[in-house]
Amino acid sequence: MMERLLERSFTIPILRRDVGLDAIAGLVPVLGDVLTAAMGAYVVWEARNLGLPKWKLWRMGANVAFDTAIGAVPLVGDAFDLFFRSNTRNLKILRKHLDKHHPQARVIEG
Repeated sequence: MMERLLERSFTIPILRRDVGLDAIAGLVPVLGDVLTAAMGAYVVWEARNLGLPKWKLWRMGANVAFDTAIGAVPLVGDAFDLFFRSNTRNLKILRKHLDKHHPQARVIEG
């Protein structure tokens, strides 16, 4: 749910591109980037609680840190947020781990 909120909340009709809170909040200097970084860090925290190995947590943290660092650059960072989706990448890491190590807990999305 957090990934959907941050990365795919709605579609820009002209571009036919899904965007979310990450790209929109990034338009607000400093505060927007801090807010979306905290939300991305929460996903990593929850992954830790689910027992992901440290190397996967580091990879997820690096995705959030990279997104935050580049996203903080005025204008360039706002455009970057449209294309680099750290939370989507982190969700893939999390799902792949859970599907492999806990197949009985698979979630069916409709």
